[in-house]
Amino acid sequence: MIKVDISNVWGLLALPDLLAAEKEVSAAHNTVMDGSGEGNDFLGWLNLPTRETTQEMRRIMDAAKAIRESSEAFVVVGIGGSYLGPRAAIELMEGPNYNLKRGTKGNPRIFFAGNNLSTRAWNDLVEQLEGKDFSVAFISKSGTTTEPAIATRALRWMLERKYGSEVSKSRIFAITDPEKGALRQMAQEEGWETFTIPQNVGGRFSVLTAVGLLPMAVAGIDIEAVMAGAAEAKQCYDLRSFENPVWLYAAIRNLLNRKGKEIELLTSFEPAFKMMGGWWQQLFGESEGKDGMGIFPVTAEFTADLHSLGQMIQQGKRNLFETMVRFAPDANAVTVGSDYKNLDGLNYLEGKTLDFVDEQAFRGTVAAHVDGGVPVITMDVGQLNDAKLGEIFYFFELACGISAYMLGVNPFNQPGVEFYKRNMFQLLGKPGYEQK
Repeated sequence: MIKVDISNVWGLLALPDLLAAEKEVSAAHNTVMDGSGEGNDFLGWLNLPTRETTQEMRRIMDAAKAIRESSEAFVVVGIGGSYLGPRAAIELMEGPNYNLKRGTKGNPRIFFAGNNLSTRAWNDLVEQLEGKDFSVAFISKSGTTTEPAIATRALRWMLERKYGSEVSKSRIFAITDPEKGALRQMAQEEGWETFTIPQNVGGRFSVLTAVGLLPMAVAGIDIEAVMAGAAEAKQCYDLRSFENPVWLYAAIRNLLNRKGKEIELLTSFEPAFKMMGGWWQQLFGESEGKDGMGIFPVTAEFTADLHSLGQMIQQGKRNLFETMVRFAPDANAVTVGSDYKNLDGLNYLEGKTLDFVDEQAFRGTVAAHVDGGVPVITMDVGQLNDAKLGEIFYFFELACGISAYMLGVNPFNQPGVEFYKRNMFQLLGKPGYEQK
């Protein structure tokens, strides 16, 4: 289990506050599990974790093997949960510089496209693909979302120009709605291999479908272990008491919000966690930010951002709390060396490991932020591996569902997302969106 330490929130909360919330947390957990709340038609993510290798997983692993063997690069096209989940998984497990270790058949580079409208980013991707054998995955339930649809059209053309229309079909994979939508129709007409996003699974909860599993498998992550870890988490985190760390996290963040803490800052001293923070940010932002409600989710990387946001955290407006995610030390320890001149004054650290220095930085940061009026929740994830990755995803998904129901909102809709699209379509002159 992930360990949640709430000892650094008691300056603002008291134990009776937590105990008084027990029935509320229990009711929210029951609402998630029995499907009695708003948005219950999007609870399919609860049934995704499995210890068995399903037929869909075998197909995913076969496709990943074919992609790895035939490609020097693999492009994942999607936006929101269609790209944040797989990118978060790959960067957490492989490090943010994962592509520097890749670029050959058997170990392709992995790129993400269709998540912006930047000409510079597109031209950079085209340059990276020039002269390379590559394959693509188009991820979208509808196939009409502007950013990925533009990238889909362009990459399909690039493949057909490079390989011809027939050969390119074996390099295109569509992950989409099982029955309807433009991408489903396109895949059927063109003969692309397809994988399914279940209709009862929303995009931000889709990482344990082919959306996340195919890119993970191409990256060499053991998706059977990921799913087994999520299945173990599903069993462990069904505990109905405050011995359940999911309960502690969901309860404390809501109690702090009621005390005026409107912003949650998710931090880690592990740079590879940065995109996981981005995935978490979408998960909680879209799930809770509605009806004038919501805890605003932001993420930061320590120690780097202590040198940019540290002043704001320490002495800015007292409207935030912090959740710090910690991992067990890497097996390959690094030791600080000596310098006979000692001009940098670091000889006092000679023989100490980098993990030791990191631990003291963590402890010092917690103490400083708590003293500055920022309550801190600490999560100890333990040793990172493929199974733990599945556990992390399930932990936050369940916590999000419980927390949102405690907040009094539907966790599974996102009506506000369409507003900017409507305005953009009007400005672009899309048929059906003419200004009146």
